[in-house]
Amino acid sequence: MATVELRFSALPEHVRTARLVAAAVARRAGVDEAVLDEVRLAVGEACTRAVGLHQHVGITAPVKVSLIEEEKQFSIEVGDEAPHAVPGDRAGAGSDDPEAEEDEMGLAVISGLVDDVEVKADEDGGLIRMTWPTAPAVLPPV
Repeated sequence: MATVELRFSALPEHVRTARLVAAAVARRAGVDEAVLDEVRLAVGEACTRAVGLHQHVGITAPVKVSLIEEEKQFSIEVGDEAPHAVPGDRAGAGSDDPEAEEDEMGLAVISGLVDDVEVKADEDGGLIRMTWPTAPAVLPPV
């Protein structure tokens, strides 16, 4: 299992770098070329969400991105350290809370782009794990 890890300050200007690195590593891992735009968009959305959460709460810790190449699949994990309620749980937030609505919209966009998404969140932070299938490496003829 090969893993590439990124950590970046919670600043919007670093999201583009994370998107570019994710697409490059996904391509190398064997993710279908037709899906790479979706990888870029999903990573951008997840990183933007994490940056926003860090900035809203005033957390100076970096956003963490892990790019994991496994047998027959490629996963990207975007982690934040912002305390928040479990996604979809509106008990802790008012129905007119724009931050919660924006958070849910971001998760909806990610779910629309990626078939295999897992979201974990608690008072210690959150993690979005997105997974795509990979094709076996095709070696050029000798």
